[in-house]
Amino acid sequence: MLTVEQVMASQKASVETLLGLTSKAFEGVEKIVELNLSASKAALAETGDTAKALLSAKDAQELLALQSGLFQPLAEKTAAYSRHLYDIATGSAAEFGKALEGQAAEAQQKFMGLVDNAAKNAPAGSETAVAVMKSAVAAASNALESVQKAVKQATEVAEANFNAVSATAVNAAKPAAKKR
Repeated sequence: MLTVEQVMASQKASVETLLGLTSKAFEGVEKIVELNLSASKAALAETGDTAKALLSAKDAQELLALQSGLFQPLAEKTAAYSRHLYDIATGSAAEFGKALEGQAAEAQQKFMGLVDNAAKNAPAGSETAVAVMKSAVAAASNALESVQKAVKQATEVAEANFNAVSATAVNAAKPAAKKR
């Protein structure tokens, strides 16, 4: 049987976890806002410099050379921005994942404690029912671990694909910039 102190402690831990996750979510949003502000400032400054350079071109050949020189840096900056944004998102997701895994492990441990306590106080002849209950809890635990491993593997595959696409985009821009 749960005591009032146990219920209050559980509620307090839940509130603390929620506040921690909310704080992490705001940190992620702040990082995205900072990234967007710095990218916007840099883009604005570069646009001004590029416009001045294009307006000062003496002939069409120089203008084409200036334009072709813009493609490679643009592709690299876009890839760097995407990479930074991806890092912020995956960092935030990792924080949430750790918190949820910790909560799940703690809840499972408490539940197993309740099952063990119930088993100690169970009437004679209920050993089979207790064994079935423990087996079900163990099966649920194994299923949860399998899901967590699958999510981790899927995340690793997604990150590898993201890196490959970013590298391909940057490498594709190199020949395009040289041809012009």
